[in-house]
Amino acid sequence: MALLDRIRKEWFIIGIVLVISFAKLEPSVGVRGGPLKPEITVTYFAVSAIFFNSGLSLKTEELTSALMHVKLHLFVQTFTLAFFPVAIWLFLKLLALTAINEWLLKGLQTVGCMPPPVSSAVILTKAVGGNEGIVVTPVLLLIFLGSSSSVPFSSIFSQLFMTVVVPLIVGQVCRRFVKDWLERRKPPFGAISSAVLLIIIYTTFCDTFSNPNIHLDRLSLLLVVFIIFSIQLGFMLLAFIFSSRKKSAFTPADTVAIIFCATHKSLTLGIPMLNIVFEGFEHLSLISVPLLIYHPAQILLGSILVPTIKSWMVTRQRVRAAATLYMPPLYDGNVPRHKHPENHTPLSSQPGCRMNLVSRSQGQIGGVFKN
Repeated sequence: MALLDRIRKEWFIIGIVLVISFAKLEPSVGVRGGPLKPEITVTYFAVSAIFFNSGLSLKTEELTSALMHVKLHLFVQTFTLAFFPVAIWLFLKLLALTAINEWLLKGLQTVGCMPPPVSSAVILTKAVGGNEGIVVTPVLLLIFLGSSSSVPFSSIFSQLFMTVVVPLIVGQVCRRFVKDWLERRKPPFGAISSAVLLIIIYTTFCDTFSNPNIHLDRLSLLLVVFIIFSIQLGFMLLAFIFSSRKKSAFTPADTVAIIFCATHKSLTLGIPMLNIVFEGFEHLSLISVPLLIYHPAQILLGSILVPTIKSWMVTRQRVRAAATLYMPPLYDGNVPRHKHPENHTPLSSQPGCRMNLVSRSQGQIGGVFKN
């Protein structure tokens, strides 16, 4: 029973392995010009379906509320779309001296260029994933990998606009008319997008396995897996250090949001975007591999680190709450001794007050992680 629950929970990651295996066994089904006609069904219908679904599920009121956190928003955007890709680019200068497959290394650069997830448990991620990423990510891809892209810049943006922006806006408009129904029925938006994404991944690897000139050595793949986990951990640590400093003025809850939002990368937006930017490119699947690895890596590391991060957050919340509660008023030198502050008992040490403080703090933190 526990195994079935685990499979049900991680069905998407298992699905990635299965569709790549099916593509290896029967690539002719999903190849360009094959029965599935991916050049039409995937390029236009599948990608549009994913972003229409995202627009339909995106709660505008939560998005507006998240956008009010301007400083947090700017920090995440700067970290994930400026610092992250530049740092990866510098790191790849060293890795280029090794024997690792060059297309996997280019794939690592695409990971650095990707925005945070469009839909996530953290509301802020919704705010930062759908707008800047659509514009900045293709620019970054063309800056770092421009020589590999055979599609004109204007064509990339026109196709992104028609298959990403327009469906997203249409989904938001439709949501206004069926909002009550959606709230009652709660359709499985995430599962729908993931299922469509599996089709895109399948057709991408069908093209690869049908090309006899493309080879991938296992050592390069294993090294890339190790590098991806190291990158993820390293950037999470950097995000924590930058955002937890006293001068940053971020709350513990802000730091938790930054750790995950600034280091996670969107597979839902990334795979369709790579298909648009590198349309018809024979090494597209190899470039996609690091992003496909990064997705389960961020889920696995996140689940492992949540207890530690939650414990840190609880401690910091208690300290901040205690400091806020004990704020003695200002006194001048003429106050009688029986009213002097040194004869007053701090509020936080009065009977029953400390327990209330702890319980309130735990309630707030529980609410954050519940969401």
